[in-house]
Amino acid sequence: MKVILETERLFLREMNMDDFDALYVVLADSDIMQHYPYSFDEKRVREWIKRNMKRYEENGFGLWAVCMKETGEMIGDCGLTLQNIDGEMLPEIGYHIRRDCQCRGYAKEAAAAVRSWAFQNTVYPALYSYCKYTNIPSIKTAEAIGMHFDKEYPGEANEITHVSVIYREDI
Repeated sequence: MKVILETERLFLREMNMDDFDALYVVLADSDIMQHYPYSFDEKRVREWIKRNMKRYEENGFGLWAVCMKETGEMIGDCGLTLQNIDGEMLPEIGYHIRRDCQCRGYAKEAAAAVRSWAFQNTVYPALYSYCKYTNIPSIKTAEAIGMHFDKEYPGEANEITHVSVIYREDI
């Protein structure tokens, strides 16, 4: 188990196929994923894990398992990925937290740690978060870690995609 980051209450580590059950609870939850373009079934969750394992090898980062320090229990994912945002491949901080663990600051805590890690370990001048414009909790999490509105643009997946950004010099 390769721990990447630690915060006051959490640690983030590389995910693996043993995380399937815990991640399925998060990604197959229709309330959590209501702003996502499609629902997750078992196949998509397995592909999600495999894709992140490949990202670790290729990029040195990806979405990591968010785990409770006290118990080691995985409660979601958070990390850095390269995403197509309005036609550009940009570094994006993404996060998904299990429903019964939401509204406790875990997404903010994990995302802030990822932001700091990214600025210390990569050369990216800016980091982004993007989501469907109606995903207010995700937008508020981005704002809580210092991001601000960058733009919105139309697209197939989200109707309108909201983009938040933070620049290296903002930290």
